[in-house]
Amino acid sequence: MSNDSHVLVEQRPDGVLSIVLARPERRNAITVAMYAALAGAIESAAGNAAIRLITLEGQGEDFTAGNDLGDFLRAMPDPGSGEDIPVWRLLRALARNQLPLIAAVHGNAVGIGTTMLFHCDFVLAEEGSRCVMPFVDLGLVPEAASSLLFPRLAGRRRAARHLLLGEPFGAEEAFDMGLASHIVPKGHLQGALAGLVAALLAKPPEALRQTQRLLRREDTEEILERMELENGHFAERLQSDEVKGAIAAFFAARAKAPAS
Repeated sequence: MSNDSHVLVEQRPDGVLSIVLARPERRNAITVAMYAALAGAIESAAGNAAIRLITLEGQGEDFTAGNDLGDFLRAMPDPGSGEDIPVWRLLRALARNQLPLIAAVHGNAVGIGTTMLFHCDFVLAEEGSRCVMPFVDLGLVPEAASSLLFPRLAGRRRAARHLLLGEPFGAEEAFDMGLASHIVPKGHLQGALAGLVAALLAKPPEALRQTQRLLRREDTEEILERMELENGHFAERLQSDEVKGAIAAFFAARAKAPAS
C-alpha cells in the first residue's frame, strides 16, 4: 500500500477500511501521491478477508476539488509511452473492487470527485453538496468510464447537460438520477455514515460480499475497456493547444480571485 500524509487509511477492528482525503487547505485536491495511496488502499483491501467494507470521506469544507492540475500535468506521461500512472491505477481498482464501498459527500465534488461516485455502492450526499464535471471546459474528456456509466444511469440527454455543458448538480438531482443513494440533512453526514456502516456490518458477511459481486459482475470488463479508451483520449488531449490554453486560463482566473 502506498502512503501519503494527505490520505488517511485506517483498517478498523470492526472490518471497515476507512479512507479519508485529508488536504483541506487545498479543498482535498488530489495529487499524484494521493492517487497512489488511494489506489494502494483499495487494491490491498481485495486480498484482505478481515475487511468487510470501505468508506471514503473528505476533510474540511469539500469532498474533493478533483485533480491538483499542476501536480497532475507534471506527472502525465507522453501519449503512446505505455507508462501507467496512479490515477489510472485508482480507476481500475474502483472498477474491480468487490467490497461494499460507501462515499460520504459534502461541499464540492469536482471532476474525479464526481466520477468516482459511479463506482460506489452507496453515495451519501449531504444537502447543499454540489457535483460538477468540467472536463470539456478544460479541453479534456471524461474519465472513470463516466461516458458509459452516466448515460446508462441518467439517460444520454441528461448526461449531456453535465458532461458536455458541465452544468453542476446538487444532492437532490444526484438522488433523482440514481447517483446518490441517500440525501442527508446538513450537519448529519457522519451520523448517517455510521448508521449505514452499522446496518451493513449487521448483515451476514459472506452473503453481503457475494451479493455485491453479483451486482457488479456483469459490466466490469466493459467498464475497464471504456476506461482504457477514455484514458487514451485524455492523454492525447493533454498535449493539445486547446487544453494548454484552457488550463492557463484556469490558473489565471484563480490567481485573480480574491482570497477566501
